[in-house]
Amino acid sequence: MFSSSLLLQESIVIGWAARDVSGHLSPYSFTLRKTGPGDVVLKVLYCGVDHTDLHQMKGEIMPINYPLVPGHEVVGEVVEVGSEVNKFKLGDRVGVGCMISSCGKCLSCNSNNEQYCNQRVFTYGAVNEDGTPTHGGFSTAMVVHQKFVVKIPEKLAPKQAAPLLCAGVTAYSPLKQFNNSDKAIKAGISGLGGVGHLAVLIAKAMGHHVTVISSSEKKKAEALEHLHADAFLVSSNAAEMEGAAASLDYILDTVPAFHSLEPYISLLKAGGKLIFVGVSTKPLHFNNDDLILGKKSLTGSFIGSMEETQEILDFWAEKGLSTLIDVVKMGYINKAFERLERNDVRYRFVLDVAGSNLE
Repeated sequence: MFSSSLLLQESIVIGWAARDVSGHLSPYSFTLRKTGPGDVVLKVLYCGVDHTDLHQMKGEIMPINYPLVPGHEVVGEVVEVGSEVNKFKLGDRVGVGCMISSCGKCLSCNSNNEQYCNQRVFTYGAVNEDGTPTHGGFSTAMVVHQKFVVKIPEKLAPKQAAPLLCAGVTAYSPLKQFNNSDKAIKAGISGLGGVGHLAVLIAKAMGHHVTVISSSEKKKAEALEHLHADAFLVSSNAAEMEGAAASLDYILDTVPAFHSLEPYISLLKAGGKLIFVGVSTKPLHFNNDDLILGKKSLTGSFIGSMEETQEILDFWAEKGLSTLIDVVKMGYINKAFERLERNDVRYRFVLDVAGSNLE
């Protein structure tokens, strides 16, 4: 814990950082960058634990400059604002997602798609304009420009909001194109982890008929009885998959590992879309004949815009939805990542940062 006055005077915060590709986290002190006129300083309350954190900590996606303080599903309380900040005030509950800056000038930035800006700056593992490294929400405080901060609705508990800032908006952004459709939408959600379970809830709230596709029957009861999916397919069951051929308008593929694509492509109707949001560390392969003969498409979607991040928070509060989370303290984080690696979590760990002893 820390006092706001101490934070503002010294700008020294404590986080937990990985020092090498082992990914093991331990206490680490660092200095916050200088607060600019458009910046918000927030005391971190909660932070979601994402599968991407695990890949990044181990250097599996891109080269990493250690020490690395992860965390990009950050919920906090505003404790200082710059002189030009007009969106937030002291005491506001706010969120920070996967990125903290972009160029602000390109086509993507000017069309509210700043997540596709080639000069985007990620919340951690990147470099600020002043040359200092960016550090994430596994820490006591952060400094972020107001453009990349969102408001947490009053009806939404802070710990419930955390997973929506990456996993939630990652599912919401590609699914919103099917919202308010004038026809019945038959959806497939592949993978029932952190992103997948939120995707099921979002798709159901949008009125879609939802089929969960999983590698085994282990999560069948969870999908049907607790998440209220309409159907369940085991991807390794050839008879089940054949029986569901050409039945889905889209499949949201959330699986963050290597898997065969052809069984999924066969499930799509003519004109259907297979949308990737899970990052595989190995190349995925497919034959293109089924795409050509069925006018099917493979596409990807990366997190969501700041506008969409606010939208999913408001959507969640409006619909009265609940994330399925396991709240843990920082002292448990290495164990949490071990469990995450073997998919032993229902369905998202959330760190109680403010309630933890980080030293």
